[in-house]
Amino acid sequence: MIISIYALNNGMIRVVQQSLLGSILSNMLLVLGCAFFTGGIVHCNKDQVFNKAAAVVNSGLLLMAVMGLMFPAVLHFTHSELHYGRSELALSRFSSCIMLVAYAGYLFFQLKSQHELYKPIGEEEVANENDSDDEEASEITQWEAISWLAVLTVWVSILSGYLVDAIQGASESMNMPVAFISVILLPIVGNAAEHASAIMFAMKDKLDITLGVAIGSSTQISMFVVIIWA
Repeated sequence: MIISIYALNNGMIRVVQQSLLGSILSNMLLVLGCAFFTGGIVHCNKDQVFNKAAAVVNSGLLLMAVMGLMFPAVLHFTHSELHYGRSELALSRFSSCIMLVAYAGYLFFQLKSQHELYKPIGEEEVANENDSDDEEASEITQWEAISWLAVLTVWVSILSGYLVDAIQGASESMNMPVAFISVILLPIVGNAAEHASAIMFAMKDKLDITLGVAIGSSTQISMFVVIIWA
């Protein structure tokens, strides 16, 4: 998202569109695939499980996002709109409003209404056992985590500016299309922390968190970020 802001400031709208699309594909295919692969290798003697309800909700939202983005595109390329230009814009705005409302409902569903559905499988048993040896001790406090997050966000924003400025030059020097850099390389670099955390949680047999990082990030981009920047 930070890279998209800098790219928009530089007038690189096509790069923003391609990088957002690449982020969705990267999270759904590369990150999730690597997480399942590494988790399966580490826990080869057991079946890893995850919460079905959370996965179904995210899958439904992703399907809704595909339909919401596809309908205006189909109307544009088929030239079947009743009022040229206006019908496509009206449908796009209507779809955007519906998707934003659906995303707000998803947040309410996850945080307030049915938050117990998002508890990782086995969490209740661990809580009832009161086995302190199995609990992971916190390495840093809450405020330390917030401070580090703020510092790293500022640092990433600074580096993102240099990264966006170097896209065109890198494309010419390496004889590489800008589309390839935007769809493949930028999402991998920009979402490196998410990639690493998803794989790490899968190796710790916490697939619910892995799915939340990978699929949840794709849901957020498709239902919220794309709508805002579009």
